[in-house]
Amino acid sequence: MAKKELERRSYNFEVRAEEKDDTDVITGRPIVYNSRTNIGYYDEIIESGALDAADLTDVRFLVNHDVSKIPLARSRRNNGNSTMMLTPDQDGMSCEVKLDTENNAEAKALKSAVQRGDITGMSFMFAVDDEEWEDLESDHPTRHIRKIGSVVEVSAVTFPAYDTTEIHARC
Repeated sequence: MAKKELERRSYNFEVRAEEKDDTDVITGRPIVYNSRTNIGYYDEIIESGALDAADLTDVRFLVNHDVSKIPLARSRRNNGNSTMMLTPDQDGMSCEVKLDTENNAEAKALKSAVQRGDITGMSFMFAVDDEEWEDLESDHPTRHIRKIGSVVEVSAVTFPAYDTTEIHARC
């Protein structure tokens, strides 16, 4: 089977920070269903249920998709060793990220940027298993993503693609 091409999407979100059990937590919604966004040459909508069979077994949390940096958190099947929990639901997918701001300067800087409102978006890197296009004959068609095959990364981003995401830093 050919390896699926990974794609990135960004969204706006609201951020709050909360201290929980000596851990700083960021929560957010990197994927929102039924929200239209302009990707440039086309509009895109992630359809309800697109995550129903998605592979979420190993997902990293980064800033601006920078894979050259150490992940700030990671979900490994949402097990007890995970520093990020992912929850697909009827609206898309939410996440809860435990940041180690005491030992990681980048985590501390992200928390501060989120609290100040300087970082206001989320994004994700994913592979598509099923899509449908409409208005291909037009100058600006629409892509409907019906099934996401895998999500490999979610990010807090400076320039989100989707305006409907949310993030909160709890302190």
